[in-house]
Amino acid sequence: MKQLLEFVPIALFFLSYQMNGETLSFGDWHYTMDGIYSATAILMIATTLQVFGLALWERKFEKRGLWMLAAVLVFGAATVLFRNELFIQWKPTIFNWALGLLFFGSQFIGKKTIMERTLGTQLQLPQRAWTTLNLLWACHFTIVGGLNLWVAYTFSEDAWVSYKLYSAIGFTLLLTVLTAILMAPHLTKDTSASTEQDP
Repeated sequence: MKQLLEFVPIALFFLSYQMNGETLSFGDWHYTMDGIYSATAILMIATTLQVFGLALWERKFEKRGLWMLAAVLVFGAATVLFRNELFIQWKPTIFNWALGLLFFGSQFIGKKTIMERTLGTQLQLPQRAWTTLNLLWACHFTIVGGLNLWVAYTFSEDAWVSYKLYSAIGFTLLLTVLTAILMAPHLTKDTSASTEQDP
């Protein structure tokens, strides 16, 4: 449910971009969609509603959601104010690289990796498994950030907007599958051990 909600602002960004040149009318008010600038404004509004809506639902703010909102508002505002799409195109890269740096750093700083701090209360995994999972997520954020820039500078704006939507879904699914594959052997062992201990 939570992951689906995270895709809503990106989907609205994509859909509003496709409406470039169309005029929206509400009574006497008229607004002509202005390509990536209108789409960026809608992304800012949708992300704000998504983060605050999720906070009301769970009765707390998630740090990742707040950082995402801050990035969208800062880079989005710069895009709209300076009429330069490079700001919003750089946002996914900077956000993902910042996360990648945090995950990589936690491999060497502190007693626990970010993955273990996040899921350690819910799962019991060997230290090596936590380290591997953390490294997987760090590599994921680093690669996704790099690919975003490559698409932004190699292909058209239309292609980048489409890539933003489909890559968000595709990479999330891939990361989920790889995480499940890495965790599965350890979860099976834990289940077997619990079964053997039961009278």
